[in-house]
Amino acid sequence: MGTMARGLMRLGPGLLPFADAATAELPLGRLMRLALFQVTVGMAAVLLIGTLNRVMIVELEVPAWIVAVMLSLPLVFAPFRALVGFRSDTHRSVLGWRRVPYIWFGTLLQFGGLAIMPFALLILSGDTTGPAWPGHVAAALAFVLVGAGLHTTQTVGLALATDLAPAHVRPKVVALLCVMLLVGMLVSAVAFGLLLADFSPLRLIKVIQGAAVVTLVLNGIALWKQEARDPARTDRHAPRQTFSQSWAAYANSGLARRRLVATGLGTAAFSMQDILLEPYGGQILHLPVAATTALTAMLAAGGGLGLLLAARWLGRGGDAFRVAAAGSGTGILAFSAVIFAAPLASIPLFALGVTLIGLGGGLFAHGTLTASMAKAGPEETGLALGAWGAVQASAAGIAIAASGILRDLGSYLATSGALGEGMNQPSTGYLMVYHLEIALLFATLVAIGPLVRDPATRRRAATSSQALPHPSV
Repeated sequence: MGTMARGLMRLGPGLLPFADAATAELPLGRLMRLALFQVTVGMAAVLLIGTLNRVMIVELEVPAWIVAVMLSLPLVFAPFRALVGFRSDTHRSVLGWRRVPYIWFGTLLQFGGLAIMPFALLILSGDTTGPAWPGHVAAALAFVLVGAGLHTTQTVGLALATDLAPAHVRPKVVALLCVMLLVGMLVSAVAFGLLLADFSPLRLIKVIQGAAVVTLVLNGIALWKQEARDPARTDRHAPRQTFSQSWAAYANSGLARRRLVATGLGTAAFSMQDILLEPYGGQILHLPVAATTALTAMLAAGGGLGLLLAARWLGRGGDAFRVAAAGSGTGILAFSAVIFAAPLASIPLFALGVTLIGLGGGLFAHGTLTASMAKAGPEETGLALGAWGAVQASAAGIAIAASGILRDLGSYLATSGALGEGMNQPSTGYLMVYHLEIALLFATLVAIGPLVRDPATRRRAATSSQALPHPSV
């Protein structure tokens, strides 16, 4: 009987990949509650980028350029993630908290933005007897509030998870948090699609404001009894560094700048295809709508697998930068498959490439995020993760915008004959973007190289490896 029990205990973590992320300091129930903030971030992202993108253009008939501007507004706050993280590191509170107030105020910003958003969108669409400019102003305010809220919540939430999780389980905690983000996006996409299938202005108001209430409730549950109150943090006269001093110390420590450059290059490389894969599949490979919609599921499946593989690799003492480099190499193979799918007219090769993009992106994101966690000291976790988040979000936004411009420019040059007769193909604009992504991934590998060879990195990896419990325990 004892042998069977020990066998089941060894089998459990294998069947439940995140069961071994729990520790005595951070039990699984508490960890799963904390991860709920990622669900609300995923829900907000799907609502902004997916659901409202279509609703504003199709049902509300808002001009596409206005939609593009509105959807880009949340990125305005992305560069401030480092400042938000720093403030959560050094916050002085009469209650002795430093992370909780920022997560809570981030939640309130999300709630406020979602609460006013549907009414602003209805005015923006012209469905009113008054002037349209209040709708533009209110919609812009709503998108900025939601963007500021989700960036604040995610940055400080990751910092809180780093505070609570012992060093040897942080790779698994990172994987769990990333998977919960994917779960939030997937469940929200299905729910929003079903709820808005029979569209009406009243239903739009109910759905968006329902999302606001869900955000408030889930983030409240996530925060409950997570951060211990520290009386030492109530002293407002205690000395603390300014942001410029902390940033200078962080940026000049080790290879921090190179780490951020590698993060930006890799994120841009994996993000440029976000708005192009489905049109590429439909226009070039002649896939039906249902098949191109399934691409999102392939990306998510590949991303989830990448997160699990990265967690297992890092959990065994692997180097975070080698994981990120493996993700970059996988991305090169993935985009090569997508490129060759067009001349070969091979749908299976295209599907394989899409899945590998998700796999490589999961490995890269996990590796760079874990490296940022490992680099941060106890008093600069928020700054380090905020810097990672600022670079990651900004690079993704710029890359997505640039990909659309480059695709249209490439198609125009090809059809005008400026590139020669051989390049006068419908796929030319897409292939220019995919080739640029491959070039960015090679540049990412160049940036990562010295990070892998960094002696300090190897010492941290060795220390983390020694801190891991023996597999037989």
